[in-house]
Amino acid sequence: MSVIKVENLTKHFGNFIAVNNITFQVEKGEIFGFLGVNGAGKTTAMRMLCGLSQPTSGSGTVAGYDIASQSEDVKKHIGYMSQKFALYEDLKVWENMRLYAGIYGVPRSEIPAVIDRMLAALGFESEKNTLVKELPLGWKQKLAFSVSIIHRPEIVFLDEPTGGVDPAARRQFWEFIYKAADEGITVFVTTHYMDEAEYCHRVSIMVDGRIEALDTPARLKQQFSVASMDDVFTKLARKAEGGEQ
Repeated sequence: MSVIKVENLTKHFGNFIAVNNITFQVEKGEIFGFLGVNGAGKTTAMRMLCGLSQPTSGSGTVAGYDIASQSEDVKKHIGYMSQKFALYEDLKVWENMRLYAGIYGVPRSEIPAVIDRMLAALGFESEKNTLVKELPLGWKQKLAFSVSIIHRPEIVFLDEPTGGVDPAARRQFWEFIYKAADEGITVFVTTHYMDEAEYCHRVSIMVDGRIEALDTPARLKQQFSVASMDDVFTKLARKAEGGEQ
């Protein structure tokens, strides 16, 4: 079942075409990698999918809601996490969980049990009262991901979530992503790390606002006759004509 459907989606900024007529679908429980060099249009496309920017033309639905006319409904059914750490550093771990549970609409009576389950899942019981600013970066990222899905959304958008995190912490973070996908949450992720692209079920690569490749990592490597996703990305990136957005 497709939980994201995009057809001929386009976004103009004046005469500049940031996203140029892209079409794709993402299935329930899929880990979908959305890649591209800086300026390729992936962030603009993600903002439209999250209901934060209106498309110029084309159409899209996320969790069954139209991204142009039902953007508020889209926002209620997704989670979002960016590289820019969004938790409150001067609040305790459990206070951040309570805050985001409220923001995401978890019923007040259910919040204590939700927090207890999340602390146990993260192994953070002993860190419940620790200020977030005192946590290691890798722990912060795992906490941020957990609060982004505290309301059990159908889809979570991850915008370069592991930037600046060491390789060991990145591997642990991807274990959380796989667990979420196993539980039926669709994961839509952008990353600059091509080894992470290998972990995705399918990968899309944008160049100058267009999707130039979309398939499983194995098939893309076969298609381009290369050994790694880094090589696939490099071949496509050479086509890029645009600069930074």
